[in-house]
Amino acid sequence: MFLGTHQPRLDEKGRLFLPAKYREELAEGLVITKGQERCLYVFPVEEFQRITEALRTAPVTAKAVRDYSRVFFASASDETPDKQGRITIPQGLREYAGLRRDCVVIGANTRLEIWDAKAWDTYLADQEQAFSELSEEVLPGVL
Repeated sequence: MFLGTHQPRLDEKGRLFLPAKYREELAEGLVITKGQERCLYVFPVEEFQRITEALRTAPVTAKAVRDYSRVFFASASDETPDKQGRITIPQGLREYAGLRRDCVVIGANTRLEIWDAKAWDTYLADQEQAFSELSEEVLPGVL
């Protein structure tokens, strides 16, 4: 499970230090791909394989499944962190997420998300008020 908020910087070669607490779990490899709201999703290989299987069994006749799968898999990049715990984020993914230097890496349960720091601040400011005012259960019987 991935939790918390971290603020690494992207270096001039497009590399980012993974949060230290997750390096061991991601040491054998990970997959980075486009996520919603112009962030990047970072999955451990096992979780990416689980999602791949779920999409494999989804009906290919559904246009939304085809569209999502095309973008999701075409933009995916498998990476292995170096000895310092850095990953290289491909140029196309950096452009999609608007990553320049200051980034935010958030834990999002089964994945990490990488955001441009300003984009994250804007997103969070918009969402925190709605979160605090949420009056109906998001997960009935759980929250």
